[in-house]
Amino acid sequence: MTAEVQTRADVPAAGALDIREALRLMMTIRLFDEQALSLYRAGEMRGTTHPYIGMEAVGVGVMLALRPNDYVTSTHRGHGHTIAKGGDPKRMMAELLGRATGYSGGKGGSMHIADMDKHMLGANGIVGGGMGLATGAALTARLQKTGAIAVCFFGDGALEQGILHETTNLAAIWKLPVLYVCENNQYAMSTRSDWSVAGGDPARRAAGYGIPGVTVDGMDLFGVNAAATELIERARRGDGPAYLVCNTYRYHGHHAGDPLNYREKEEVERWRLQDPIERVKAAATERGVMGPSEIASLEAQVTAEIQAAVEFAKSSPEPSVDQLMTDIYA
Repeated sequence: MTAEVQTRADVPAAGALDIREALRLMMTIRLFDEQALSLYRAGEMRGTTHPYIGMEAVGVGVMLALRPNDYVTSTHRGHGHTIAKGGDPKRMMAELLGRATGYSGGKGGSMHIADMDKHMLGANGIVGGGMGLATGAALTARLQKTGAIAVCFFGDGALEQGILHETTNLAAIWKLPVLYVCENNQYAMSTRSDWSVAGGDPARRAAGYGIPGVTVDGMDLFGVNAAATELIERARRGDGPAYLVCNTYRYHGHHAGDPLNYREKEEVERWRLQDPIERVKAAATERGVMGPSEIASLEAQVTAEIQAAVEFAKSSPEPSVDQLMTDIYA
């Protein structure tokens, strides 16, 4: 693979990809975030939430190319990444509702969910905030010789952060095992990426560091997984970092209270025609992996799991007063 941009549209499925597991994860992400929006609108959630709905193929496609000891850093839109890395929907939902059984003891909320046991280093409320963390995790893996790699997710709004240049440059010089994944969902809050990102395809920037830059259809699970698998294994061999740009779309607003007055309804509908979950359902049927009844059964199973997570969260206690000053540095 050269340091030139490689655009992939119809990449064949990775041979080892478990379609049923991928579909389960994608359904879980979507139903979790749909339920989170419902709870927000009902006034049961403190703070807001940033739905990953429409973008499920990116998180799942990349995560299914990883090993359990690989590191992941997320964004403020982190529910999908956490679920795809094996996070517990019950503890996630409890955190959203501010309950003591949540990942951060109910004191962090949506943007402070992490699972260190899964090497999920957490969501992040700072744009581009995971870039230094992922690069550091890759250095740790190199020094400890664990064979692990790190994946850094970030949105198109983080492309202009200076730390992306600094970390990419360092990772390229030291050939660190890290993959920088840009989830280009077309908008940084209300600003279109084609208005604000100079130079066209962001993957072209990789050439400046002498590393690969690959662009894929982020609504295509198989294309994402195939490209991610190749770049991750390249990093694991010691060949250094790469950029993976996934062109995708968020169906809902930047956050739950977004008025969405900056884009046309027709645009959303065009993207919905490429729905990543429906594409995987179609592939599962065409390949004889699952029939319609099995897909419906799986969806019912996931729906029950998410409802159980809501019930767990609502029945969990709120943090006690004596926990107010714990988990802080000063």
